[in-house]
Amino acid sequence: MDSFYPDINGVILVMENLLRCMSEYADVTLVVPKTGSEKDDKNYPFKIIRIDSVPLLKTGYRLGMVDLEYSRLKRKFKKLDFDIIHIHSPFALGRLGVRVARDKKIPCIATMHTRWEFELKKYLKSNKIASMGVKHLIKTYNKCDKCIALNKALMKVYRDYGYTGEFELINNGTDLETVKDKKKALDLVNKQYNIGKNETVFLFVGRIISVKNIYFILDTLKELKARGKKFKMLFVGSGPDFNELKSRIHKYDMEDCVIMTGKILDRELLKAIYYRATLFLFPSLFDSSSLVQIEAASQETPTIFIEGSVTSDTVENNINGFTEKEDVELFANRIEEILNDKELYEKVQKGAKNDLAKPWSEIAKETYKFYLKMIELNEKN
Repeated sequence: MDSFYPDINGVILVMENLLRCMSEYADVTLVVPKTGSEKDDKNYPFKIIRIDSVPLLKTGYRLGMVDLEYSRLKRKFKKLDFDIIHIHSPFALGRLGVRVARDKKIPCIATMHTRWEFELKKYLKSNKIASMGVKHLIKTYNKCDKCIALNKALMKVYRDYGYTGEFELINNGTDLETVKDKKKALDLVNKQYNIGKNETVFLFVGRIISVKNIYFILDTLKELKARGKKFKMLFVGSGPDFNELKSRIHKYDMEDCVIMTGKILDRELLKAIYYRATLFLFPSLFDSSSLVQIEAASQETPTIFIEGSVTSDTVENNINGFTEKEDVELFANRIEEILNDKELYEKVQKGAKNDLAKPWSEIAKETYKFYLKMIELNEKN
């Protein structure tokens, strides 16, 4: 993968959780860029190989110096007895994985995490160039033996991109267990953010970036406030549009009910925040299958999505989640309906917890079985 700690993103969390769980019964190695902050690498229960790299400004990724050093890297990897390569990126480190697998005549699989047209449009500022970029990235996936998709909607997205290979469907998981001391969790969050005991709490967790539809959230909250609805909204995270969102909150005169917490790395505090939330607001059209919606479900907090969004593909409306059209007034109406229907809300709470919050240990075992199947097929051929 083209990023790892001290950077942080959803893919890094996916990899770390899979690696931690799988290292209990398999010999796993992570290959990521050098960042200059490798002092903690020995603290992980899996091996880490770092590749020389340079930062790609404003992206959170690094460019591995693969092509310049491939002769040396080839000699290095030749000594390692890999059975299968799993890539999480179509960039330099992903392409390196494909080459290593080809040299060793072993399977190479990839997980499709990202809707690349959104990501590339933001940085390249051109739909045409972004489309060309997506076609280039898809070449890496088409060189793999099989690709993991996180849901069925993402399969369609990648078919539209030009992926011609086979899919394996494996969902994401969570490392969060439901809070044990519920009163302590509620009191902690209420005190920290000055929230009333019976106050409605809305929540967003993730990168503070426009492609997550954060301004749509704020516009919906403005509509709810205009209707006289009392609530507290927590935006948890950091990102390139943090200051712009803060400015809009001030412009809308909503500083009394909208709180920007910044990034929270304390998983116990974050778990308590999920548990305290009444409803998780996630109208992102960018995400493919976000970890945060699963984390919310682990604390029996249901999520409302945009109807038809890729990241909502694993939920069924009014069963284990809620969906509504991308319209501020309709979205606000739906939120009010949800809060006013206690029986429906409690049903969806339980549905979200039971259906969506699978532990990473279970996902890791499913992935491991998939590895063994691919290795067996390769040996037969």
